[in-house]
Amino acid sequence: MVRKFIAATAFFITFSGNAFSKDLPDFTELAEKQGPAVVNISITQVVHAGGPNVGLPFPGGIPDDEALGELFRRFGIPGMPGAPDGQGAPPQQDYKSQSLGSGFILSSDGYVLTNAHVVRDADEVIVKLSDKREFKAKIIGADRRTDIALLKIEATGLPKITPGDPTTLKVGEWVAAIGSPFGLENTITAGIVSAKGRALPQENFVPFIQTDVAINPGNSGGPLFNLRGEVVGINSQIYSRTGGYMGLSFAIPIDVAIEVSNQLKASGKVSRGWLGIGIQEVNKDIAEALGLKNTSGALVAAIEKGSPAEKGGLESGDVITKFDGKPVESSSDLPRLVGATRAGKTVPVDILRKGVVRTLSISIGEMPQDKDEIAATPKGQAKPEVNRIGLILRELTPQQKKKLNSKDGLLVVDAQGPAAQAGIRRGDVILGLNNNEIQGLEQFNKQLAAVESGRTVALLVQRGDNTLYVPVKLASK
Repeated sequence: MVRKFIAATAFFITFSGNAFSKDLPDFTELAEKQGPAVVNISITQVVHAGGPNVGLPFPGGIPDDEALGELFRRFGIPGMPGAPDGQGAPPQQDYKSQSLGSGFILSSDGYVLTNAHVVRDADEVIVKLSDKREFKAKIIGADRRTDIALLKIEATGLPKITPGDPTTLKVGEWVAAIGSPFGLENTITAGIVSAKGRALPQENFVPFIQTDVAINPGNSGGPLFNLRGEVVGINSQIYSRTGGYMGLSFAIPIDVAIEVSNQLKASGKVSRGWLGIGIQEVNKDIAEALGLKNTSGALVAAIEKGSPAEKGGLESGDVITKFDGKPVESSSDLPRLVGATRAGKTVPVDILRKGVVRTLSISIGEMPQDKDEIAATPKGQAKPEVNRIGLILRELTPQQKKKLNSKDGLLVVDAQGPAAQAGIRRGDVILGLNNNEIQGLEQFNKQLAAVESGRTVALLVQRGDNTLYVPVKLASK
C-alpha cells in the first residue's frame, strides 16, 4: 500500500511538473534578441543651492525607506541619501544632479522613445546602448499629457524594436519589461497583464495597460514586450506607497506612443481636439439624482466660456452617450475620442438632457495650454448658518466671481454631516443643485428644502480648475 502511494505520488508530481513547466514561458530568447534595442538614459541637471531635489527617480523627494536607503548606499547613486562621499548631503552651492531612466530605439537612424518625465528639465541627456556606446541626445519633443518624449542620437544601423498591437493583448497574457531599475542596465522582469484600458487620475488621454511586472525607479520609459518580442507598451507608472514596486505597474500602449511621436517628429508638439468641458463618471447615486436610467456615458460637469462645447450647445448636466458615432460607455472614453479628433472637424454628439435624447453638431477646437489653478478661498467674513446637508455657504464676491469665471456660485465656508461625508470640503464652490444653476443663497436653500428626506441630490462643485457632480444623500426623518 505504501509503495503504491509513493509511486502514485511520484507519478502525479512528475506529470504535474511537466505540465506546469510546459506552460511557463521562456524569456531567454526575448532578452537576447530584444535587449540590444533597449537603452539606458542618464539625465544631468544643474540644481541650485537650497533648491528641492529635482530630476531624481522619485518625484517629490526620496521616500523614507530603510531598505531603499541601504540599496542607495550599496550602489552609490549620486544625490541619493546614503550616497558615498557626502553626495546625499544638502548642497551648499549649485551642483549637477543625475537621474536614470530607460528607453528604446524606435528606428535604426537614432530615434529613441522614453517618458517625458524622464527627460523633464534636463540640461543634458546621454543615451547609453547595450554595447556601451554613449551618445548625447537631442530632445525632439515631449508631451506631458501622455508622458511621451522623442529623442534623437546621431547614429545609424542601430538595432530597433518591433511595435506590436496592444489591442490584441489579453488579460492574463505574459509580458516582460527590460530596463535599468536603480541603474542596473538591461534588467528583465516578467509578469502578466492584469487589466487593460485602465484610466488613472489626471491621465485622461491614455488607456493604460496594467501589469504585475516588477517596475522600479529607472525602469521608466523602457519597453513592455509580449512573448513574440514585440513592444506593446512603455512602462510609465507604478502604484506605490514607498517609491518602490508593490505589484501594480502601468504602461502606455505603443500605438498611443507612436501616434504622439509622429507628431513630435513632424512639429515638435502634439495637437489634440478640444471640447472645453469638465466631465465625470455617472455612478448610481448621480444617476438617481438626475433621473437617469443607467450609468453609461460621460456627465458634463462644467463648460468653459467661449469653448466649442458652449458654442455647440452643450450644458452642464448633459450626459454624452456618443461622440462622432462612437459609443461613450464611461467618462474615460470621451477624452481619448475628442483628443484624437482633428481640430476644425464638425462631429455629431449624442446627449441625454433631462431624459430627452438629442444630437448636437459641434466644431472641435484645438486644445489650449494648461491654465494656472484658481484659488477660491476668501477670508475675513462671518459664517452663515449650517444648512440641512451640513454646509455653511456664502455668496461669492465680485472678485471671486471674476477669478472663477463664474456668474454665480456659493463658497463652502465649512462642511459637516452628509456633505462632508460625500467629500465636499472648505473652499469648494457650489455651482448647481441637480440640473439647476445657482442664482443665490436664498434660491439654493429653497430648492434644498423642497427635496424629500432620504433622497440624493447632485451638487455641481468647482474645486480649483476641476468641476464635478457630488452626490449627497439627505438624512431620513
